[in-house]
Amino acid sequence: MPKLTIGTVLPPLMLQTLSGDSLALPGGGPELIHLQFRRFAGCPICNTHLRGFMKRADDITSAGIREVVFFHSSAEELHKHQTDLPFPVIPDPAKTHYRAFGVESSLTAMLHPKALWAALQSVVRGKLGVNMENGPLGLPADFLLSSTGKVLAVKYGAHAYDQWEVDELLALAAKAKAVA
Repeated sequence: MPKLTIGTVLPPLMLQTLSGDSLALPGGGPELIHLQFRRFAGCPICNTHLRGFMKRADDITSAGIREVVFFHSSAEELHKHQTDLPFPVIPDPAKTHYRAFGVESSLTAMLHPKALWAALQSVVRGKLGVNMENGPLGLPADFLLSSTGKVLAVKYGAHAYDQWEVDELLALAAKAKAVA
């Protein structure tokens, strides 16, 4: 699938979360929606990145942003690694949503110094995933959506640790609200 661009309006989606709930996107509420596409369930790089989002969950919620995190892993594998996230987690082992959003893989995903550093930090904390379900070559992606499903901002990662940080997301959300 081609990559999404700013201004694209997504069709409504009904997603099944890791907890077994149904999640409608866009959802129709007043909040913005941040979709994070991560790699496999035990990915040390994803775990390092998501720790920052967990620590700042209140800031994100206060900014009117609803987080939704996708992994290209099965629910079974995600239950081993991602049950403590304060956001809805979407298992996508067939990569159906990854393809629909144009999220890709790359042979060089792990070779960037930032990716290697993030992996090392997670290993030091003892958070190394051993089952790399669907492989270690996935790239991250971030999408900021309006409450109507319009893409307001997008980032397709060039390597495994190339995604928005919390401060970037908050700045993008403030800009989107100022324009609206």
